[in-house]
Formats: sequence, C-alpha cells, structure tokens
Amino acid sequence: MLCAISGEAPEEPVVSKKSGTVYEKRLIEKYIEENGKEPVTGEELDLEDLLPIKTARIVRPRPPTLTSIPALLSAFQNEWDSLALETYNLKEQLARTREELATALYQHDAAVRVIARLTRERDEARDALSKITVARGAAAPATQAPNEDAMAIDQETLPEELAAHVDEVHQRLSKNRKKRQVPKEWATPDDVASFRQAASDRLDVSQPSSLAVKSKYAAIGGVQGDVAVYSLAAGKAEQTLQVGEPVTDTLFWNDSQVIVSTSKGSVYVFDNGDRVVSFSDHAGTVGGLSLHPGGEILASVGADKSLVFYHLGSSRRVLRVFTDSSLTTCAFHPDGHLFAAGTASGDIKIFSTKTGEEAAVFHLGSPVQAIAFSENGFWFAAAGKGEATVAIFDLRKEGEAAKVRELPTGEALSLAWDYSGQYLATAGPSGLTVQQYIKSSKAWSEPFRSGEAAVLVRWGDEAKSLVAVGKDGALSVTAPREEQ
Repeated sequence: MLCAISGEAPEEPVVSKKSGTVYEKRLIEKYIEENGKEPVTGEELDLEDLLPIKTARIVRPRPPTLTSIPALLSAFQNEWDSLALETYNLKEQLARTREELATALYQHDAAVRVIARLTRERDEARDALSKITVARGAAAPATQAPNEDAMAIDQETLPEELAAHVDEVHQRLSKNRKKRQVPKEWATPDDVASFRQAASDRLDVSQPSSLAVKSKYAAIGGVQGDVAVYSLAAGKAEQTLQVGEPVTDTLFWNDSQVIVSTSKGSVYVFDNGDRVVSFSDHAGTVGGLSLHPGGEILASVGADKSLVFYHLGSSRRVLRVFTDSSLTTCAFHPDGHLFAAGTASGDIKIFSTKTGEEAAVFHLGSPVQAIAFSENGFWFAAAGKGEATVAIFDLRKEGEAAKVRELPTGEALSLAWDYSGQYLATAGPSGLTVQQYIKSSKAWSEPFRSGEAAVLVRWGDEAKSLVAVGKDGALSVTAPREEQ
C-alpha cells in the first residue's frame, strides 16, 4: 500500500471511508485541517471518516538486485544508459527546433525583402509618372518653353511667383466682394421669368459633352473628338477643331484660344484652330477643367485620382496632387485661393491653390457631376448623379450644417452661376431651371423652368440669356421675350 499523497509506503496508514483511498495519517490530517476535503475526490472529509489500518512491523529486505557490488554497478549502468538516451532525444528535438526557427526567420526575411522591393518599385513608378515630359504640338514655336528640362519639374507647392500671383488675385477680388452691387444693366427677375427660346440650331457635334461660352461665342465638344466654335451673334458654327479624342471639357482662354480635355488623359490648347500646346499628365480620363480667375493657371482633374495645375504662360505643369478617389469635375473659387474637386465617391474636396493641401471635405452622397461657385464667395452648388435636388454648401460651416439648402431642380447634369450671384442655372433630363436667391428676404425662388431636356448650360452676357445644348446636339438660346 502506498500513500495517495506522498506515493510512499505509510508508517501510519489510514483509509478514507468515502473513497477507500490509503493515506499517511499525519499528511491527511494536516490536509483536512487546511482544506476540509479529500485530496483525491474533492469531497467533504472529517477526521472521523479516517480508519487506521493495522500492519505488521516487518523490516523489508533490500531487492536482490542491490545486494552486491556487481548488481549495483549494473543498476548504475542502466540508469546512465537511460540518461544518455534521454539526452540524445533532447538534442535531436533541439536541432529540429533550430531548423524550424531558421526556416521561419528566412521566410520572414524574404517577406521583408519582397515588401521593400515592391515599395521601392512603387516609389520609382510614381516618380517616373510625375516626371513624364509634356507632349507638344508641332505648331507651337511661339509658346514653346526654352528649356525642355523644366517641363519635368514636379513641385508639391506652386512656385513663388505663382503663389504671389494667387495672393494678389485673392486680395484684389475679395476686397470689394461684399460691397459689390449688381450691375445696372444686369437681367432682372422679371427678365428671367420671361425667358423664351430665342434661337436654336442643330450642330454637327454628336453626343455633346462640354460647353463653354465667352462673349458672343460658344465652344461645344463631343465624344466623337471634335469641337464646334459657334457664333451666337451670327447663329452659325464658324470653326471646327479636330481633337481626335473624346472631349470631356472645354474652356475659353484669352480671345482666340480654346482649351479642351479628353478621355485619354490629354489637355490641348488650340489657337485660331491650330493645336499649339499639349499636356498628357493624367493616366486616364480627364474629368474636368477650370481656369484660375487670374488667367495664368489651368487646373485639370482625372480618374487617376490626381489634380494637376499648369502654368499656361510657360506651358508646363507646376503642381500635382493625388487623392483617394477618382475626380470627376472641378472649379476654382471666384477669388482663386481655393480649388474644389468632385469625386466619384460622393465627396467635394477643397484644396489650397498655393500648396495643394486638402483644406475641407463636404459630403454630397452620390458621384459628383457638376460644381459651381457663387460670386458671393462662400457658397457653391453641387449636383450628384441620380439626385433630384441640387445642394448648396456654405464654405464657412462644417459637417451636415454645411449643406444649407437643397433645391428641387430634378437631376442636374450641368450648373452655372451668374456673375451677380443671384441666379443658378441647371440643366438636366427634366429641362432647364433658374433658381434665384433673394438676398433681402434670404429666400429662394424659381423664376424660370423649361421642360426641354438639356445636358449643358451656360449664362450669356449680363445674364440676359441662357445657352443650352441638348443630348442630340441641338443648341438653343433662351432670352427674355422682348429680345426675341
């Protein structure tokens, strides 16, 4: 019999009535005093539950194997052999563990090297993309930069001279903005309310995608790769520019120059019908163009998640910024110190023109199709894909409070705010509308709505006409009844 606690033959053996287990008396009594339970079964146990076992006092002889020196030596040899075998097994396990550890460390090192190589290749690809030389048209001797190496410069902020130009324009335009009065010759609400179609013409531009209006001329671009320059005074197309790529946006610059962007990532400048400057800084569709109010900086945004600023005077790129979403449309603030870009994810991002840093984000909720800043300096309108309203945001507010108004215009594909900041024109499948903000009563009204569908709209001189283009390429001029 062996004690269940010590594992040795007890000198005073006792047995538990409840489990029949044998214990050394002094050990089990001490355990019961401390715990009150049986160590084997965990049941409650008292001293009365222990029964002593009577055993004969007999001196146990040594095992026969340990009665002689040769037997002891043999026992020692067996124990040594066991220890040697155990040591060998431990050494084998240690060697296998070292091999597994070495393999794991090698795999980890290889993974780190692959990550480092991929990171280096990504950085090299970004650097190479940022240094792509701007392609130029053959007929550009007058505007060609004297140093081609300068065209590969990629700066994170505008050059000092352009930054100073942005500051000067901002100060000059914002100085009297709050005090600026509506020009006397400007269209009145009654004029807008009496708008009727004054002229219409079918252009040779199929699937029109862009419209720019300046003075008495309109430039209409299409997905077939041509731009029609239309004389509003003469009522006919006077020139056709062959772009050769689907046109996505169009701008007038100076008196005779037209700027177009394409779905292949190009931006072209045409002068009197000839392509004089070409930029190819986008790796994908150019979503929109915008001209800085100072007239020297052109901006483009693209599906490659980048916005690019160009200096038109030297025909070079001066700033590029990458974002986290494809960019669909853009607009400069009327003072020029801020730049807005709409995203395919439904946000409008506001950037600093001088540094390219993101200054604010406004949430629209659907892919942004059009943006237009008000001349009051703190509002902008945004239209989302599939939305039945146009949202008015206040730059001075944040979060949900920044969306100060939703105008029920129907889905808007194009937006245009007039110079006075009173009238917001919208074009969409449900027709043309003009939304008016009445400053004296701080209320909105809708003085004009037409049921003729349009995809593009711009204001004419003195807000006394609307120039719109339909999906079929039909151009219409809407003006007050008395001017027909």
